[in-house]
Amino acid sequence: MDLFIVITLALLAVMGIVVGVSNDAVNFLNSAFGSKAASKRIILTIAGCGVMVGVMTSSGMMDVARSGVFYPNMFSYQEIMILFLGMMLSNIILLDIYNSLGLPTSTTVSLVFGLLGSAMALALYNIWGGYTTADLGDFINSGNALAIVSGILISVVLAFFTGHLLMYISRFIFSFRYHKLFNRYGALWCGVTMAGIIYFTVFKGLKSTTLIPEVLKEFVNENTGLSLLILWAGSSLLLWVLQRCKVNILRVSILAGTFSLALAFAGNDLVNFIGVPYAGYDSYMYAHSEGADLSSMVALSNPTKANFWIMCAAGLVMVVTLFTSKKALRVIETERALSSQSESAPTNSDASPVSRGIVRGVRHMNDALAAITPKSLREFINHRFEQLPEEERGDVNYDLIRATVNLTAAAILISVGTQLKLPLSTTYVVFMVSMGSSLADRAWGRESAVYRITGVMTVITGWFVTALGGFIIALGVTLLLAYGGKVAIVCVTILCVFLIVKSNFSKKKKEKSTEASAVAKLGDTLKKSPEEALMTYTELVCSSMEKVTVIYDRTIVAVFKENRKVLRDMVREAEEFYQYTRQQKYEIMPLLRSLEDSEISTGHYYVQVVDYISETSKALLHIARPCYKHVDNNHTGLSKEQVYDLKRINDRVEDIFGDINTMLRTRSFENMEMVLNKRDKMFDLIDEVMQNQLRRLRDTGGSSSANMLFFNILTETKTMVLHSRNIMKSLEHFVDLS
Repeated sequence: MDLFIVITLALLAVMGIVVGVSNDAVNFLNSAFGSKAASKRIILTIAGCGVMVGVMTSSGMMDVARSGVFYPNMFSYQEIMILFLGMMLSNIILLDIYNSLGLPTSTTVSLVFGLLGSAMALALYNIWGGYTTADLGDFINSGNALAIVSGILISVVLAFFTGHLLMYISRFIFSFRYHKLFNRYGALWCGVTMAGIIYFTVFKGLKSTTLIPEVLKEFVNENTGLSLLILWAGSSLLLWVLQRCKVNILRVSILAGTFSLALAFAGNDLVNFIGVPYAGYDSYMYAHSEGADLSSMVALSNPTKANFWIMCAAGLVMVVTLFTSKKALRVIETERALSSQSESAPTNSDASPVSRGIVRGVRHMNDALAAITPKSLREFINHRFEQLPEEERGDVNYDLIRATVNLTAAAILISVGTQLKLPLSTTYVVFMVSMGSSLADRAWGRESAVYRITGVMTVITGWFVTALGGFIIALGVTLLLAYGGKVAIVCVTILCVFLIVKSNFSKKKKEKSTEASAVAKLGDTLKKSPEEALMTYTELVCSSMEKVTVIYDRTIVAVFKENRKVLRDMVREAEEFYQYTRQQKYEIMPLLRSLEDSEISTGHYYVQVVDYISETSKALLHIARPCYKHVDNNHTGLSKEQVYDLKRINDRVEDIFGDINTMLRTRSFENMEMVLNKRDKMFDLIDEVMQNQLRRLRDTGGSSSANMLFFNILTETKTMVLHSRNIMKSLEHFVDLS
């Protein structure tokens, strides 16, 4: 069984690396990709080199998994193996649950609290079973655990303000039109960033390695200020020479920062992926060594020196995943859009009341500061932060200045955390630095501020939820393994293998972001000719109307049959579709700005169509949600008369939508009058059905909840069809004028 556990831990370690790199490691690529500092292959190659250097010098962080949150001397060999296995298995279950619910996760947080939950489970097992007289506090290293948790939490706040401060200073100096001033003083500024990256990466992040001579380490430690000054002077001189040779030193700084951040990531987060399995392997080797004491695993308290070849193997898996993971590239696209300088940044979730209050409070504070700031100074600052027009900005998410700041701030923070042996969450550090820098860059305009703040709050809330979930699941799974023995170990392992296969190979895992890719396709096409824009936009309208038809029909049929599962799926699809239509409103803005004078007459039809689609999707959502809530609450179903009436309505809607879709596809509106007649007849039918229902209410009453649902479906259906007809009418005018 011991060998089975070790093999299982090894397989889980490989899966952990693949999943971790796909979800977390791409964070250090966002700045390079977002600013297009180099080609994709060059960026990935440099990042891969950073990862390999990082994994070969990260043995110090392995102690966190071995003895960071518990005292190994309080556990026997059998117990410590169950502890490690329970933590890894619970982590698989946690990730599967959170991925299914769409909640944010952190491998660092899940590691710390998973180990804490597993250790507490075995401590309770020993105490409840009467196998020890020790207290719970004798098993848990509460002081170290609190320091680790505090380090993660503080890093979130520190990362945001560090990114904000560095970006504000940098933008104030260079502004968005930075090229002229940068040609003069850019080498000095990039020298500061390079000095910081080199110092914290080489002399802090790699301090525990033998790559740096001891004499040099001692000099740097005793003369930190002088060392930084020498690094700055040397870096500035080298960059100045490169700049005179027509080399873009901003790109050099970004690629150096990408290497540094990849190194810091591997050195810090590798413990999340293989730390626990490696500790299990060490325990297994110790238990089978001569003179081993299996009653106490005090040997795990000693600092470990990681096996070089195991670390290299882990690094290779990381690099291969980095180059081949399509999911990683999708995550990059998502985060690039989130921190984009464009005003079309995230509006895919409703703003929370807290975020609205924060924005109002900051606006009032800003107004107060503006009132006491001299007008000349205020105008000078505003001039430094005046953004470039869309056509000058190009197709990058943000410029090279912000990309350099993002990488510098994140690399320094993570390198410091690695040196202090605090397993910071790389995901949160990079995310918060990016949010802080985008705030300083005034990307947080009034159009998107509430959504960005809501996103930040969601991440922080997800941290707490991940911590609580990881602790509870690890506690439960480890107790099950402890009491269930070999049978429980095999069963839970099989369950986790099933979850891994289901999550990674299920047919449901198709391209989930069809609408998102459609929006991206629209954004690319709208930069081309008006004819191509018209074709793409018409295609999107057709796809939207067909989606409305399918969701509506399946919702009505499911409410007849009281099929809760289908209704739940329809609510999810309706919500995603509604968020997609809201995002379209922002995606259409670049097109409207680029219209020529001769095209202005058609511009408002774009706005009309987008607005009508959004209203149609809203009406559809107001049908799907009450239907699901009605069935989910086990209310009385619709009566036979109500089902009959809704079937007639559904047939009419399907007929009208079919005609509309045909006209949109063919761009032939000859049958417009026929569709209008069908619409009027359907409205007459809705009025008739409502009158019939009022008579039934007077005569027989019936279920109040079913009656309310019935009237709601009729009302929203009428609204939905009305807006659908408006879509067709606006698109007809647009096609005629085009």
